[in-house]
Amino acid sequence: MKRSAPLSPETGHASSAAHPPAADAPAGAHRASTDAAILAVWRIEQPRLITSLARMLRDVPLAEDLTQEALIVALERWPHSGVPERPGAWLFAVARRRALDHLRRNRMLALKHGEVARELEDEQQSMPDFDTPLDDDIGDELLRLIFTACHPLLSREAKAALALRMICGLTTEEIARAFLVPEATISQRIVRAKRTLAESGLSYETPRGAEVAVRLSSVLEVLYLIFNEGYTAAKGDDWMRPQLCHEALRLGRVLTNIAPNEPEAHGLLALMELNASRARARIDADGEPILLMDQDRRLWDQLQIRRGLAALARAKALGGAEGCYALQAAIVSCHARAASAEETDWPRIAGLYAELAAVAPSPIVELNRAVAVGMAEGPAAGLAIIDRLMNEPALARYHLLPGVRGDLLFRLARFEEARAAFEAAAALAANARERELMRRRAAEAGQAARPSR
Repeated sequence: MKRSAPLSPETGHASSAAHPPAADAPAGAHRASTDAAILAVWRIEQPRLITSLARMLRDVPLAEDLTQEALIVALERWPHSGVPERPGAWLFAVARRRALDHLRRNRMLALKHGEVARELEDEQQSMPDFDTPLDDDIGDELLRLIFTACHPLLSREAKAALALRMICGLTTEEIARAFLVPEATISQRIVRAKRTLAESGLSYETPRGAEVAVRLSSVLEVLYLIFNEGYTAAKGDDWMRPQLCHEALRLGRVLTNIAPNEPEAHGLLALMELNASRARARIDADGEPILLMDQDRRLWDQLQIRRGLAALARAKALGGAEGCYALQAAIVSCHARAASAEETDWPRIAGLYAELAAVAPSPIVELNRAVAVGMAEGPAAGLAIIDRLMNEPALARYHLLPGVRGDLLFRLARFEEARAAFEAAAALAANARERELMRRRAAEAGQAARPSR
């Protein structure tokens, strides 16, 4: 599984238009604009729609299916009618009607579903009040849904995959890239998870008391992966998805209030705060990536850095200095504390990666350690680690493996090999910004190789 996308080498509100555009607007431009608006609305409203329907139907998988059906209706109608002024309420009304149709079709209007059906038929029923506090130990609507998805009946991997699908709206391809496994594997996990919840009779329940602790590690992992996808998007035209970062951070802060004595909750919050502090410096005015060593550190958010360091100190005070998230936060803190790229304590970072490899061994950790070793001991030392990873199955389609290898080869003046490595990375990269970055690095290596021919 992909353990640390934020630490992977940095090689470096929806439209409120209620009416369709003028008749003479190009049809293609109109459709593209509407599709973008629908996507923006969908990313904001999907978790809340699923949560509201699940509370009514007591069935999370069914709630997700009905939410998806509402999206399909929006994709069919909004290009012609325009995006409604209250798109969330529109989607909820469609999903609610579909829920009633489903209950009728399956003769589920009796017994325990009778009350639900009557509520759905009530024409006076309005959009749920998402700000109303919940009578449970969690309180936050979205975090509650994540805890629900992380049911003990599910495997660790299935919990994360199901939550990422429902909470983030990620595709199976994007989730597969996060776990470094085939897309078919993720698809099977999600199908099995939905089936398990649907057949268990416990598909929608809010954990309380000790039950919260049982699910906590899975919830932390989901928040971690949500933040990672926002910090470096697996695919698409944008390198970052800030909304996901902001939501993961918000939920992380809520979680430390729910579990104030859990060191890894504070460790994860520290990791996210410290990484997010660099957001303004990571892309230029055109949205192109800026490598870590080239970033203007004056743009780093010092308040967020102080928050991150305070959360890290709290994790350590609770005895969690050697936790997976706390160790990663300690690594990022080395960058945060360095006034310039040249002052970065790379030996310390390499040592922390070695500790992390002992606690949470994975090919990704080794890849990151190779970068740190390459900076601390020289590119040849880092390349030796990379070469040992070249036959690692989990990294076979991971673009950063050849990307890091290309960087180390470039620093060794092995420019032709570096060019080939960067081209291989570009071919594997699903994110357009990263792909273009790798192509630029390949061209740079090719240019550097010419005088030596």
